[in-house]
Amino acid sequence: MNKQQNKAAILYATILYFCGFFMFLEWLYPLKDISDTNNILIFIIYTMFCFIISALQLKWWLGFLLKGFGLLFILNGLYFNVPIVSAMWIEQVQVEFVFNIQALFSQQWYYLTPLFRSFLFLLLIWLMSYLLHYWFVQMKRIFLFVLLTFIYITILDTFTVYDGAVSIVRTFIISFIALGIANLMKELSQESIHFAWIKKSPVWLMPLIVVVFISSLIGFAAPKAEPIWPDPVPFIQSAAENVSGNGGGAVQKVGYGEDDSRLGGSFIQDDTPVFYARTPERHYWRIETKDEYTGKGWVLSSDSEYELQPNGSIGLETFSSDVETESRDALVEFQENESINKLVYPYGISQVEGLEGEEAVFLDQQSDAIEARRSGEVANLTSYQLTYDHPSYELNELRESSEPYSDELLKRYTQLPDTLPERVSDLAEEITEPHETRYEKVKAVERYFASNDFEYRTTDVPVPRGDQDYVDQFLFDSRIGYCDNFSTSMVVLLRAIDIPTRWVKGFTSGQLIGGENATELYEVTNGNAHSWVEVYFPETGWVPFEPTQGFSNLSDFHVDVDNASNTDLSQTEDDALEAPERNDLPEQPESDVTTDETAEQESVQADANQFTFNWWYAAILVALIVIIGIGIYKTRFRWQTKALAVKMKKGQDAKSFQEAYHHLMKLLRHHGYTKDPDQTLREFANRIDIHYSTDEMGQLTRYYERLLYKNELNESQLNELTQLWKNLIKRIMG
Repeated sequence: MNKQQNKAAILYATILYFCGFFMFLEWLYPLKDISDTNNILIFIIYTMFCFIISALQLKWWLGFLLKGFGLLFILNGLYFNVPIVSAMWIEQVQVEFVFNIQALFSQQWYYLTPLFRSFLFLLLIWLMSYLLHYWFVQMKRIFLFVLLTFIYITILDTFTVYDGAVSIVRTFIISFIALGIANLMKELSQESIHFAWIKKSPVWLMPLIVVVFISSLIGFAAPKAEPIWPDPVPFIQSAAENVSGNGGGAVQKVGYGEDDSRLGGSFIQDDTPVFYARTPERHYWRIETKDEYTGKGWVLSSDSEYELQPNGSIGLETFSSDVETESRDALVEFQENESINKLVYPYGISQVEGLEGEEAVFLDQQSDAIEARRSGEVANLTSYQLTYDHPSYELNELRESSEPYSDELLKRYTQLPDTLPERVSDLAEEITEPHETRYEKVKAVERYFASNDFEYRTTDVPVPRGDQDYVDQFLFDSRIGYCDNFSTSMVVLLRAIDIPTRWVKGFTSGQLIGGENATELYEVTNGNAHSWVEVYFPETGWVPFEPTQGFSNLSDFHVDVDNASNTDLSQTEDDALEAPERNDLPEQPESDVTTDETAEQESVQADANQFTFNWWYAAILVALIVIIGIGIYKTRFRWQTKALAVKMKKGQDAKSFQEAYHHLMKLLRHHGYTKDPDQTLREFANRIDIHYSTDEMGQLTRYYERLLYKNELNESQLNELTQLWKNLIKRIMG
């Protein structure tokens, strides 16, 4: 009987403990949606490993060794390319921990490297495997953890992009089973009840299983009433903004979305591929335009008017017939479960091919959006072919544009809300006052965002307060934001001086991953979702412009040399510059950073050994050296960066740029971005650009290689290099 009782207790305890395990997994699942945590499966496997060891109740030292070995094994696999516990491995670990512990004590949380953050997270999982065993198996007090899990999922479902609908049902089932078993075990223990486990135990569990099953079934099948209360998120955000006065932003997930009526707030990077494109060159992938600015975001001024495009022939003209074009073809293939209900297309689209059966395409005359429909219903095409006339805009024609705008065009594309603060219009006048032509005014506004303390950032981006204008807040208060902030602000500034402008959204060209026969293959991810600006020139049509920091205009511009005798051709270089690819980075010896980091430690040790004859003096001296060393070590990158900035300001030459570039590589290494021995320069540069959502590292590296191997850099290029370097430093240290 005692043996049977023991079996029952062990089985109940095991079931209860693994209910805790599955409930703890509900805390891990959302991390891939609400944070930049990758490889979530590895953390889940380590969680299972720790819980199994705790369930086996091994001797404490054996469990400690096994969990510790698992932790080291994961960290080594994720972050190290040297043999585990080798001299170089130990040296790298030492450098990492010294740096991160100092960052912890100085409360500089953003400086913690990915390796150290992963270490802390794995350590937390290790501790939770012990704590949940204590709460669930030994104390059988599980209600608090159940309650916290429900609160956690509810908060994430309400305030983040995470969808907790299925998670809450799983938690409901698991928690009811766990609560039932915990109460059963308490009753058995308190009342000293003895029973024949094999025959009678299922009788105790059957009511619990039936109740959970029926409750879950009713919950799934019952009709769901609409929420009685309105969405609490805007109210809570507004209340928080009114209290704090700064309008902190809500977290979103990057990607294409249709609702642009309320812009602002931070977002989480998502590198999930959306589609692959085979095309001869890089260009914008257009989806739609919007024309009415509300003070908070963008809407259409008129209802959509979709018209059938017979045989897939698209009647969309964004530029005049005088624009020089070249016929091209492209193939678009969407990833499974990542299709969009509107077509992505390049400028100059003329034909959509690959339609099957009853499929047809419709063009919205208001927004330029193209929809595919099948039997009258909107269809998400998985692949289609495009024929388009790739435009190249003539710069002199843009500069000389002087034809008047029509009243209808001005009314629609210079619309601004009555609530727009006067200082926005004043700023537009101030920026463009020195310039005469339309094109010069447009370029002046576009260039305005490249400096003036504006910063491209996707985190900690504020949302305007209840009565605050979105553009006004960006231009005069925060000066922090991403493409929506920059593009919307440029549109509003140009409209304020009566230049017809509209807001465009779609995707950038994506990442080049291959190609053959003069056709390149690009991978376009959610992270490539983008917005930009189109300005109307009567002689040319709608011309794209790119105000966002870190991005370059993907459109082609050229100068008609027959008409360019009186034109400063050097001025056109920036206008016609095409965005460089994000896949360059120079070689850098791996030993550079390690040598600099360990130099201070070696000097401290040498000084300490020199004064061993007197313990008291030695202790004081070591303490002083450590304090001074920590202070210098903690701030070394800041003063080194400032010193280099001053040096580059005094004299921009090849030598100072090389020194600045090496400093940037050192800074990247200290932030956890180490170039692997078998990694090419372009691959490493691409990795940095993807992480920071920019192409500046690629641009900088291309110039560096040109300087290193060809020594071909002029003064204007060195000025551009300095700005790129400063932008990258801000991103890394910000």
